[in-house]
Amino acid sequence: MVPRVRSHRAAAAALAARDPVMASLVGAAGWPAIRKPQRTHFEALVRSILFQQLAGAAAATIHARFVALCEDDVTPERVVALPFEAMRGAGLSGNKAASVTDLATKVLDGTVVLDPRGIARLSDEQIIERLTTVRGIGRWTTEMFLLFQLRRLDVWPVDDLGVRKGYGLAYGVPMPSSKELGPLGDVFAPYRSVAAWYLWRAVDIAVLPLG
Repeated sequence: MVPRVRSHRAAAAALAARDPVMASLVGAAGWPAIRKPQRTHFEALVRSILFQQLAGAAAATIHARFVALCEDDVTPERVVALPFEAMRGAGLSGNKAASVTDLATKVLDGTVVLDPRGIARLSDEQIIERLTTVRGIGRWTTEMFLLFQLRRLDVWPVDDLGVRKGYGLAYGVPMPSSKELGPLGDVFAPYRSVAAWYLWRAVDIAVLPLG
């Protein structure tokens, strides 16, 4: 049995060695460039909630106001102490204010585990199960958290439109449904996160069928 690698670059090399389409994508897009994680896991999830269904500039403005409201210390303790009206004044909708408060409450009562040592002991599915109990956090948001914040290597976001589009472009097939995409990712395990990243790039660079 070949041992698993731990870096995104090594995972990309492993995918390229086994799949000619992935090899072409690696050649076209270069090595994976995964964005820098937020300072804490809690901050990352708060940011995800605030950015939902908003254009980037508007979301960034609201997020900056919220961080300032927390005096640059976005912690569960700070968030639960914030008046609802103050969050609304910073630009959060009522639903988003309720969501970040629910997240903070569930972290403080232990429903959601976000401390680095504790979360490292949880499987992807355990993290998804716990985080999706939070108001406003669904499976896709949790998968993005696993992929970009926790740097988990084997996340396969079947509901992501970009991944589905990228698969169709790269492999020269009709865009698969979420249900169809599930088993198609098996060939990329245990590096499905890296495969997903390259399928996003396939959309960006308009890759033609390579297989």
